Amino acid sequence: MSDPFKFGGDIVWQPTGDYLKTAHLTRFMRTHSLRDFRELHERSTADIAWFTEAILQYLDIRFEKPYQRVVDLARGNAWPEWCVGGRMNIYQSCLEKYIGTAADSQPAIIWEGEDGQSRTLTYQELRQETDLVASALNSLGIVPGDVVALYMPMVPEIVAALLGIAKIGAISLPLFSGYGVDAIQTRCNDAGAKVIFTADGFSRRGKVIRMKSIADKAAAQIPSLKNLVMLDYAGLDVEITPGRDHRWCDLVGGHNKAVTTASTSAEDTLMVLYTSGTTGKPKGAVHTHCGFPVKAAQDMAFGTDVHPGHVIYWMTDLGWMMGPWLVFGSLLLGATMVLYDGAPDYPEADRIWQLVEKHGINVLGLSPTYIRAVMQHGETPLQNYDFSSLRLFASTGEPWNPDPWWWLFDKVGQGKLPIVNYSGGTEISGGILMGNPILPLKPCSFSAACPGMAADVFDEQGQPVKGQVGELVIKAPWIGMTRGFWNDPKRYEETYWSDWPGIWKHGDFAALDEDGMWYILGRSDDTLKIAGKRVGPSEIESVAVNHREIVEAAAIGIPDEIKGSSLVLFCVLVQNHSDHDSVRADLKNLLVEELGKPLAPKEIIFVPDLPKTRNAKVMRRIIRAAYLGEDPGDVSSLVNPEAIAGIDPAR
Repeated sequence: MSDPFKFGGDIVWQPTGDYLKTAHLTRFMRTHSLRDFRELHERSTADIAWFTEAILQYLDIRFEKPYQRVVDLARGNAWPEWCVGGRMNIYQSCLEKYIGTAADSQPAIIWEGEDGQSRTLTYQELRQETDLVASALNSLGIVPGDVVALYMPMVPEIVAALLGIAKIGAISLPLFSGYGVDAIQTRCNDAGAKVIFTADGFSRRGKVIRMKSIADKAAAQIPSLKNLVMLDYAGLDVEITPGRDHRWCDLVGGHNKAVTTASTSAEDTLMVLYTSGTTGKPKGAVHTHCGFPVKAAQDMAFGTDVHPGHVIYWMTDLGWMMGPWLVFGSLLLGATMVLYDGAPDYPEADRIWQLVEKHGINVLGLSPTYIRAVMQHGETPLQNYDFSSLRLFASTGEPWNPDPWWWLFDKVGQGKLPIVNYSGGTEISGGILMGNPILPLKPCSFSAACPGMAADVFDEQGQPVKGQVGELVIKAPWIGMTRGFWNDPKRYEETYWSDWPGIWKHGDFAALDEDGMWYILGRSDDTLKIAGKRVGPSEIESVAVNHREIVEAAAIGIPDEIKGSSLVLFCVLVQNHSDHDSVRADLKNLLVEELGKPLAPKEIIFVPDLPKTRNAKVMRRIIRAAYLGEDPGDVSSLVNPEAIAGIDPAR
């Protein structure tokens, strides 16, 4: 593979005194007499019991009954038991611990709808709403261990539902708000869901999207389902099935009986988060009360440096990992989450910049795809807004290309704000790699592995390598790791633990440079091998989007009798360009010049859009399958499934 570090280069941001002085990391290291981040990382990965206990104390995670042992590795690295013998319900640490404190009157949620309406809930108000949900679920006969699905827009009620489910010891099943019937029923049937929370519908770009009718069709195919609770949100006429359906205002609003927080084991299941498989059914990552929330809050504290009273917004949906991450992390830290239920570029491309100024956002989580889209509109929209509240940017979902990274850093952040790159996954409960405010920064890079994450890069023989591309691995357990796949432990072991004994193989290509900076170069199963040369798709795509007419690109490999594989490149143009042939020729010359003649694309295809998930991951496997006329597998996670239709006819 060619040199990946051209994406990085020189250090362009150094932490100033203010960042260093106030950072969570600085405080944590001072508490434990650690000289610097290197010493912290070495100790946190060499002694996971010490680090885990230190994190639990630092985050003020409350236990009803203390644990006897931090971690038990008797079953090996794939199956550790955490907080052995301890009893705790994460609801206590998210909301109950603030009762009678100043935090109770502070905002927990700032919500804004696409039409500009907004609403704020304090910690006390969120706790009251959550308690109503818990009481309503009790009235429906839901008991600890029952599964309750969440198929709702990003509104405050979905947060109350997530926490209310946790309070009574039930298990939440977050679902992407854009799912269709098949995706909902597949996941609900796999988990055995007994209740679905939904809404009548929501608005996107001024168009009403119905949810209740989709939930109804899915419910008819879920034998375990007993009740459906609907929030009247979009003002739509809906059908109500007697005996099964309940309006939120009637059920939740009508049950205010006090509910005692369930006594749960630290390792009781809190949530099942489904990820899409390349083939076969989706994988349900199992997360516990002492797992996912703790890792989420740790990363939010150490990576994005969120403190009590800070305001954080992340473009996401509760059905994606970053949704629950935002909820649990912000509440455990006493911060304020912003929920925006709308398109990020509606009615104009400056909508997110409006949110920053209006709500005083301190941490802004976005994606490279979003920046590539808004930078087309130039700097003029930026000049209308005050960004003085911003402390840092954060990004996850896909690798950066240099141009959008620099645009965000220079034009929006004025070269003063770090871009905290973040990469991990649903099964991780957060990040493997993450920048932070006390380490220097190179463009497109990750400053470090997260504390507690024993990350490394392995070659094909399972040996650590530096200065070259290899597989991203984790060599020791961490508290946020999934407790396996729901009802499918064998698949979990085969997916992550089958290559090298005791080693988690994540499925990403990564590299570590001479300065200790990390780079993610795309999924290893997306890697192309052309004429004996291995190349990551993100490397090709970075070259392509440097062309002035290209806003997005996706590279795939297709079978070739001579080369083994040939490169096919799909591109989205900045605007409708009448002379496709000239752009195609220019782009081909650019790729040859940058990557060499063997990597000249066999075909360059212009498409209106690339299929991607809500958190902006471009789904190359789906593009490849559509191009070759193969079964694309699970496509339910796509935010724009119509993009698939544009691929096959383009050939």
